[in-house]
Amino acid sequence: MKWQGRRRSSNIEDRRGKSGSEGRGINPMLLGPLIRLLFSKTGLVIVGLFLILSFATGNNPLSLLGNFFTGGPQQTQSAAPYQGSAKENELAEFSAVILANTEDVWNGIFNNYREPTLVLFTGSVNSACGMASSATGPFYCPGDEKLYLDLSFFDDMERKLNAPGDFAQAYVIAHEVGHHIQKLMGTTDKVHALRGRLSEKEYNQYSVRLELQADFLAGVWAHHSQQMTRMMEEGDLEEALNAAFAIGDDRLQKQSTGHVVPDSFTHGTSAQRMKWFKKGFETGDLAQGDTFNANPL
Repeated sequence: MKWQGRRRSSNIEDRRGKSGSEGRGINPMLLGPLIRLLFSKTGLVIVGLFLILSFATGNNPLSLLGNFFTGGPQQTQSAAPYQGSAKENELAEFSAVILANTEDVWNGIFNNYREPTLVLFTGSVNSACGMASSATGPFYCPGDEKLYLDLSFFDDMERKLNAPGDFAQAYVIAHEVGHHIQKLMGTTDKVHALRGRLSEKEYNQYSVRLELQADFLAGVWAHHSQQMTRMMEEGDLEEALNAAFAIGDDRLQKQSTGHVVPDSFTHGTSAQRMKWFKKGFETGDLAQGDTFNANPL
């Protein structure tokens, strides 16, 4: 890909090197009830217990009480900026360029496009969808409309999944942006509303269709990006298709357990993921991406 020297997105939240479990303050809505509790008989007993504990442990009783009501000690953030390796920093710059490119494409296609934020993290991260570790892989949280990415995933793609290449990495980011498009279109909310109303097997089928549509939308991005910027070079399309193949449910299950359970699929097979990305890339037409009524997938 010819990505160097191009515009970088400003919608980047760099949390690399920071803990994902930062301390929480007291919810203002709980402040009144907590004050009433402290001055009740029960509250006096709690204070007495914390005084005994503080003398036994040598800790400040006020700190113990604060930790009790806020859910844990406050994490202090280092004043020094995070210093990533040269390779990691290059991947961070690359990700910002790809996100900017998705902004340019989708602003041209989607009316009143609301740009998402890309959060870079290491180890674990806290989002509106809850706490997640790097093992989760890249994900999009519709609750805060942010994409979350631990850059070490790109190394895992190359070493563990045999899916190297910068355009393979761009496909991953574009897929998560595809989920953002689904959120803006209302598709995500409709699918999530089915959870609990369907069996796990039935809901998994909707999840697969949601993921395949995000693959299609990534292909639509690639189609229009190439027309606008000519960033793609020979072999780039094959890199993306190889990445789609590498993260198919059937391939991952076969690789990890030695057998395949189709009813447990949540993202689609390798063949399906390749098919829908390629369809998006070849047509560039949003109307061609109705995976929910496609039969067969």
